[in-house]
Amino acid sequence: MTDSTAAASGTTPGTTPGAASPTANPLLSTASLPDFAAIDPSHIQPAVAELLAEAQRALDQVTASDAPADYDFLSRTLNVASERLGTAWGAVGHLNAVANTPALREAYNAMLPAVTEFYTALGANEALYAKYKAIADQPGLAPERAQLLKHAIRDFVLSGAELQGEAKERFAKIQERSAELGQAFSEHVMDATDGWSYLAKSSELKGVPPDVIANARAAAEKDGNTDPDTHKLTLHFPVYMPVMQYAEDRALRERLYRAYVTRASELGDKPDHDNGPLMQELLMLRQEEARLLGFASFAEASLVPKMATSPAQVLAFLRDLAGRARPYAQRDLDELRDFATAGLRMDDLQAWDLPFVSEKLKEARYAFSDQEVRQYLTLPRVLDGLFRIVDRLFGVQLVPAEASVWHDSVQFCELRRDGRLIGQVYLDLYARNGKRPGAWMDEVRSRWARPDLAGTGTEQIPVAHLVCNFPQGAEGKPALLTHDDVTTLFHECGHGLHHLLTRVAELGVSGISGVEWDAVELPSQFMENFCWEWEVIQQLSAHVDTGEPLPRALFDKMLAAKNFQAGLQTLRQIEFSLFDMRLHAEPGSETRVQELLDEVRAEVAVLPPPAFNRFQHSFSHIFAGGYAAGYYSYKWAEVLSADCWSAFEEEGVFNPATGRRYLEEILSMGSVRDAMDNFKAFRGREPQIDALLRHQGMA
Repeated sequence: MTDSTAAASGTTPGTTPGAASPTANPLLSTASLPDFAAIDPSHIQPAVAELLAEAQRALDQVTASDAPADYDFLSRTLNVASERLGTAWGAVGHLNAVANTPALREAYNAMLPAVTEFYTALGANEALYAKYKAIADQPGLAPERAQLLKHAIRDFVLSGAELQGEAKERFAKIQERSAELGQAFSEHVMDATDGWSYLAKSSELKGVPPDVIANARAAAEKDGNTDPDTHKLTLHFPVYMPVMQYAEDRALRERLYRAYVTRASELGDKPDHDNGPLMQELLMLRQEEARLLGFASFAEASLVPKMATSPAQVLAFLRDLAGRARPYAQRDLDELRDFATAGLRMDDLQAWDLPFVSEKLKEARYAFSDQEVRQYLTLPRVLDGLFRIVDRLFGVQLVPAEASVWHDSVQFCELRRDGRLIGQVYLDLYARNGKRPGAWMDEVRSRWARPDLAGTGTEQIPVAHLVCNFPQGAEGKPALLTHDDVTTLFHECGHGLHHLLTRVAELGVSGISGVEWDAVELPSQFMENFCWEWEVIQQLSAHVDTGEPLPRALFDKMLAAKNFQAGLQTLRQIEFSLFDMRLHAEPGSETRVQELLDEVRAEVAVLPPPAFNRFQHSFSHIFAGGYAAGYYSYKWAEVLSADCWSAFEEEGVFNPATGRRYLEEILSMGSVRDAMDNFKAFRGREPQIDALLRHQGMA
């Protein structure tokens, strides 16, 4: 996550919002926003090399023996230069994730070692570490600055600043190699997803939603296939999931399932995409890194800046939750099996049957289907409703605006309060080739009282990316979302609001920066709750053909089905979390990845997947996404978010006083206070698990 340069007006002196500077290389522009449309792979090497040299000169200047131990001087000199580098490299990294091409990938990978080397050396620089410690000892520090110095000193230690000689050199090499391996892992998953397709006939697609079929036919036609009976199916989620849920052809479901769960593995289509060796090397390097720092495992090192205090505490938390959820999961499975046998004459329930049978059971039990609900949830209407809810809750307006973007489907909005610009956001919501699977929020820049603008009365405003992978609209109609898609959008919006609504202007503790990893999901999961409120659904829904809002009777059925298979879903997340934590806590795990996963499944799963399932080979969260020894944070933060939501249940979902308290005590605080202190300031006590269990029907 990176930052870039802007003032409160959305510009820096002499620039135009979103416009390129007169320089030929857009990555060297000082405009307030990256000129994404103008960035070419040929720009990357010269720009990044120049910015690296500039940042190195700044580092040399602040670490000179005669340089003052003065944070304002350090920030004005080093932070400004390193933030400019971060802006450019962040733009390149973002394009690599959402608009990947062979040329861009090659240029990105060519500069990745140099960028990694610089940031590794920066984090381990003894002279800079000494300056920070000297500054931290000075009296009269403001709370924001004291906290960022505390975080920085901790991070210096975790970055190897206290290592010497060969240990320090080895630590740096581990960082460089780990970055390369994580990037390769991500590329393999993307290429394996993009590279697989199947040409299906109409006879195989019985039950599949019409818009999915229309898009599949359009995809085949785009590839030059003129046979109207041929449809291109892919592993992109907007295609894969509807086929798994609705296709009556069991062989087709098995075909897609096998391809999906063996992506980037030794069982996949292309051996050179196998992530097995990469996982093994990454795990070895992480454990070696931890030992160099004096920890028994990578898991121990990973937890130092988190709320949880030890791997044992995390494992106990997960196993306690598993014990509570398991009876409900077993009940869910028994119901599925009984229904499959009695209702579908399917005695040998397989993994590729589960989404299909689950959907049929839900239709039978609650008299509605996801496909029926989708007709009321068009993306334009959902976005409009979301914007109105954000305005009502927090008094801010999201206003469409113009900016340079990387794809013509990307939307750009300004965030305004009382007419004043306070943030900006890019919305990249559709799935396509060359785009990483999944959904995420990322920083473009953070709120910052920039020292190079001191005295001008301006502040850098925060900017964010919100990225999803929703289906395109078909046959001239807008994109249709499932209710799960809507909660995904609200989830990422929660992350975005956490970043954009901060009132902290000290870099490093502003927005999401420095927030404990196991608390950072609190605002995102909190926002999901609004998707289950009738008053909210009325604002989000309008039938794609008639414009009618979603009927109350249909919503009541959705609400009745809200905790449908909650036990199975909870155990699935616990399985992933236990696997991740054990993988990074136990010595020698790199040689027994599959065996360890099998052990976890034997412990918690009520229906283990087939032996050929290679889920771990595309588990990008922990191998390429920053969640290593941290995947448990989803369930950990869910306890926090459910408890926060219970305050809104008690006081009124749109109670202005409750919304203002949540904004002031959690959303806007950045990491100036510890996450537990933020929670207690809002809730008046420590978190309790009761609300989570109640919300999921397991209390």
